[in-house]
Amino acid sequence: MEAAAAPVTSRNHAIDVFRALTMMLMIFVNDLWTLRGVPEWLLHVPAGVDGMGLSDVVFPAFLFIVGLSIPLAINNRWKKGENTSQILLHIVSRSLALLIMGVFHVNLESYQAEGALLPKAVWQILLTLSFFLIWLDYPKVPEKQQRKWVGKTLGWGLLVFLAASYQGGAGDAPIWMGFYWWGILGLIGWAYLIASLVYLLSRGKQVWIGLAFLLCMGFSVLAKLEMLAFLQVIKPYIWLIDDGATPALALAGILVSGFYRDQFKQGRQDHFWFVLSGLAAVFLFLGLASRPLWGIHKIGSSPSWVLICIAISIATFGLLIVLVERNKKKHWFDGIRAAGTSTLTCYLLPYIHYGLLSMTGLVLPEVLRTGLPGILKSLLYALLIIQLTGFLERRKLRLKI
Repeated sequence: MEAAAAPVTSRNHAIDVFRALTMMLMIFVNDLWTLRGVPEWLLHVPAGVDGMGLSDVVFPAFLFIVGLSIPLAINNRWKKGENTSQILLHIVSRSLALLIMGVFHVNLESYQAEGALLPKAVWQILLTLSFFLIWLDYPKVPEKQQRKWVGKTLGWGLLVFLAASYQGGAGDAPIWMGFYWWGILGLIGWAYLIASLVYLLSRGKQVWIGLAFLLCMGFSVLAKLEMLAFLQVIKPYIWLIDDGATPALALAGILVSGFYRDQFKQGRQDHFWFVLSGLAAVFLFLGLASRPLWGIHKIGSSPSWVLICIAISIATFGLLIVLVERNKKKHWFDGIRAAGTSTLTCYLLPYIHYGLLSMTGLVLPEVLRTGLPGILKSLLYALLIIQLTGFLERRKLRLKI
């Protein structure tokens, strides 16, 4: 006898928990730079080295979750009666927000404080504040609309000022902001844009989404085999972001989300679990089998890395469906819920904290930044950031793009 169907609603709690866990891990691994004596399996594998650590799995998992969420979000807008143009405008505006934040974060990495108008820490804190002012989830009641437009105007004005005052490069050869790469948020923005457009224009038809996924993976394979060298002349002007790797991860999430929805609506749970398990196994096999061709690399986004991360994400999502949707254990994760519902807020808060730490010069004793105590410190840090996010969320202070 088949298990009872998990409810297929506009809010999937398994996705929320998956997002919360992934964001907690992202904050955790992003704090490992403050430590010494950290096991290599927790860290990013260096460029050119064949392998992957925990840190190399977090970002692709988040892209997969972006894909899981896209069908629910767009379907809800269709149900509300929004037309294609309205949904397209929403998709583009969200993507632009992520691209803008990503470009500023990339330039933050090469900020040259010597001779600049502002110290790097101040520039970083003000940058994050401008993001909050621009993309805060302002109250929608008419009497508070003035507050919204004042906040957004101040935010954009501050962002323009920070761009104008930016200084990078060497002290004797300063340069202005540039496009070096898109940053984590920018890559998420591109993946979201491409995957959402595919879903919107295909009206959610799995066959077209599957073809788009194969196209992105095929592009990635051809690029890594250097079979697209004849197109290098156009690469600076038009190219598939990250050689197709990041949109492939998001499209894989859409496919799994759509399959989950369709199978559970039809009461075919056993079939769903059989296929889902098979997909995870196949992606893992393909990733490992193709490893000799290009290795496993996050830096460079090798096809093996993409396929293995899809397999891990599928398996994790399946486990969370069982735990959260079927066995009703969502409450187990209440302590980190805010990381799944105010995710962008949670991601940006450490930029303020690290900036303040840099200004004060406060540093924990080395014993608390080394080995196991250090790892526990970073884990506690991630949990504290999530609690702060929840505190702000309860006071209606959260970003929404």
